[in-house]
Order: sequence, then C-alpha cells, then structure tokens
Amino acid sequence: MPETKFRSFRVEAVVLRHSDYGEADRLLTLYTRQLGKARVLAKGARKIASRKAGHIEPFTHVKMQLAKGKDMLILTQADTVDAYLPLREDLILTSQASYVLELLDRFTYEGETENPATFRLLTDTLARLASISDASSPLSATWLVIRYYEMRLLDHMGFRPQLVQCVNCGREIKAEDQFFSFRAGGVICPRCGQGLKHLHNISVDALKYLRHFQRSSYAEASRSRPGAEVQRETEAIMQGYFTYLLERELNTPGFLKKIKA
Repeated sequence: MPETKFRSFRVEAVVLRHSDYGEADRLLTLYTRQLGKARVLAKGARKIASRKAGHIEPFTHVKMQLAKGKDMLILTQADTVDAYLPLREDLILTSQASYVLELLDRFTYEGETENPATFRLLTDTLARLASISDASSPLSATWLVIRYYEMRLLDHMGFRPQLVQCVNCGREIKAEDQFFSFRAGGVICPRCGQGLKHLHNISVDALKYLRHFQRSSYAEASRSRPGAEVQRETEAIMQGYFTYLLERELNTPGFLKKIKA
C-alpha cells in the first residue's frame, strides 16, 4: 500500500467482501479510489449497537475515515454514499453485482497503485444494475451492463483482447465466422485456425457486439439489441477467457446458472 502522509485520512470505497475477525470485529476488503484494493479492520462492527455495521455491507459505496494501526488500517468512521438497495432486493441482481465484485477482487492485489478509472467503472456498473427496472426480464436487462463492464475491466487490467486483427497472422478480420483463442488473447481467422487446437468458434454477430463494446461509450453500447443466442455465445466466450486468465473458475457464474435453471 502506498505510504500515507497522515496517520488519519479519508478514502472513498466500495466494499467487496467482509469476514468475521476476533469476537466482535469485521475485516473488510475494499476497492478504493485513492489506494486501490485495501484491507481494513472495522472494530466492534458486529456488535448490535455498532453505528458502522450498516455502512460496510458488500456493494456499498462509502466514504471512510481510516487510521493507520500497527498492522493494518482501522476504520474510524463510515458514511454511505449509495447502498444500491435494489441490488439486495432481487436475487438475479444480487448475483450479478456479486459477479462484478468478484471479478474485480480476483484481478487486483493490495499494494497496487490507485486507479480512479477502475473505481469509476465499478460504481457506474453497480448504479446501472441498480437502475434496471425491467423486473420481468432481469437476466436480459443485465446482459449489456455486465458485458460492457467485462470489456472495460479487461482494458484497465491490461488484457484487452484483439478483436480487429488475427492474433496469428495479423490480417484484418473479415465479416465471417472466426475462432477465438483464450491463450493468444483474441480472434484467429479461419485460415490460421484450421487444425489448431483449443480454439473456440465465434460468430460474426457475437464478434460484432464485442468489438462494439470495446470501442464505444456506454451510451452508444446501450442501444445494442442482440438476440438470445448471441447473448449466450458472448457470455460463454467471456467466461472462458476470464477462467483462462485467472486460472480458475469464478464462483458467481455457477450460482447464476442455477438461478436460470
């Protein structure tokens, strides 16, 4: 963690997760605007009378006063900026928000430099999920929010997939079905893909939407209206790519599949 000039200081954070610590405390994992990812001890947060408890639940956007303790940072004050309450009232939205947090948690480490752009992406994504009003079809409504978040997070973490040129020969991708290589980090043209192992088919339409999300603002991307098959295909490609990069499967996609079933 970067050296902090003052013993007590303020940060803006989103709570990624927490765990019990000792008899009455909570250990928080945060993603902050100022410090990146950090662990903070909330003393007495599990006590019934604690004023901090309501401000340190996962998904919560909060402003905190922290103090430098002997071994870790200590939470001394917390004020909620946005609790994103709709995310706690719908099981699908809860699972999608959990996926957003888990993905960022897996890609980041304590002690990295601040990344305000990633923090803004996180809070914008949670706000977009919380604003979804189409309760009759929340899975379809969240698809765009999640795919856009994934593409932007890959950019921020340095794993931007190559979707314009073949990663094997460098030729520009044509308007035809292609292959996607998790290992190479992008699209492989049909000419290069013949006979290669561990490639995954990607249709023209799926590639079109992924490229659109990669180069567009959210306002532009939000006008997309892909069909159900394209939604399933792009989700599978992205999940496979993340599993390869992280060298393990994420927990929340499996939970979401059970909800869909």
